[in-house]
Amino acid sequence: MRLQAPQFQALFTPGLRSVAELFEKKNYELRIAGGAVRDLLSGVTPQDIDFATTATPAEMKEMFTAAGVRLINNKGEKHGTITARLHEQNFEITTLRIDVVTDGRHAEVEFTTDWHKDAERRDLTVNSMFLGLDGTLYDFFNGYEDLKSKKIRFVGKAAERIQEDYLRILRYFRFYGRIAEKPGDHEPNTLQAIKENAKGLAGISGERIWVELKKILLGNHVNHLVQLMYELDIAQYIGLPLDGNLEEFARVTKSIQNLSPKPMTVLTSLFRGKDDVTNLDLRLKISKEEKNLGLFLVKHRQELTKAPGPEPLRPYQDFLMDSREANTNSKIFELLKYQGEEELLKEMQGWTVPSFPVSGHDLRRMGVSSGKEIGTALQQLREEWKKSGYHMDKEELLSCLKKV
Repeated sequence: MRLQAPQFQALFTPGLRSVAELFEKKNYELRIAGGAVRDLLSGVTPQDIDFATTATPAEMKEMFTAAGVRLINNKGEKHGTITARLHEQNFEITTLRIDVVTDGRHAEVEFTTDWHKDAERRDLTVNSMFLGLDGTLYDFFNGYEDLKSKKIRFVGKAAERIQEDYLRILRYFRFYGRIAEKPGDHEPNTLQAIKENAKGLAGISGERIWVELKKILLGNHVNHLVQLMYELDIAQYIGLPLDGNLEEFARVTKSIQNLSPKPMTVLTSLFRGKDDVTNLDLRLKISKEEKNLGLFLVKHRQELTKAPGPEPLRPYQDFLMDSREANTNSKIFELLKYQGEEELLKEMQGWTVPSFPVSGHDLRRMGVSSGKEIGTALQQLREEWKKSGYHMDKEELLSCLKKV
């Protein structure tokens, strides 16, 4: 087939036209690779575009240098990737490769000009396609059929692909949550291969696992996929608690779906206590902000809840006004999402924290002189102000002080 979609046509910036011309002159083949092809075939504009080529890194460097093209970021060079900058745009182009030796984390590669061989070493069929710059699709493993029928399959034998890089287990889950239409539509031999190789995840760095896990937590079918992680013995190797609270997780993931939660907010519903947050951090090296959010939710999810009566938000507002910590408002937003309180969340997001109208200067003018007395009086007035729902103005508050 030949793709002519508007999303594809829109890729042809002056930069890409110049790159294409250079490769054509030298008779090197250049195609769009991987995820960008999947996105284009789904009618989505890709965020990142990776290119693959038959030219070696040395040949690309020579060609770009001769044409006066700037090369940036040489970190990817040993894996065969050259990044060229033309017309204010970066182009990441990788030489076709074969994995020679893999250890479940890294691969030693050898360059090739065989497109089929390069496709063979990719993880999932939907990520193994190439697209020529004329729109021709090169699909060696029925990736387009799988994409249309929303099936997620490994290229070739699942066990072999997983053993090349155990992180592919989590990539399988991530793309399942992104592409599959309904939960439970897995090939039994794929699940078996995942279960038999789950232990390999123990050797993968926490940072790499956390990147994938966060995407799974924000995708579709998250409840199904996390339940599956427990059934297939994956959870223990990626920092999840052995006795995760799957009932709470099912409840929260159902009510939080449309509230744009942070990944940590979703994940915390699995945790029974703060030790689970600490253990996750030890394994995955989560950020300080993520850890603090997890600890906050575990601590306050049950007792910091809406008030009965006409002012349901008051407990949250009072908590925020009393807090001395940074980011308390964003933590309260996440707590409201966790609790499934969509309407209260909107109200709270629209609420501006009022400023206390009385200062020490006002009290001095009234004749209160000692610092200790001023501190006590201000605290009493704050309590009165709080009781009024933060409505009392300066005069009303100072008249309270006169009565005292």
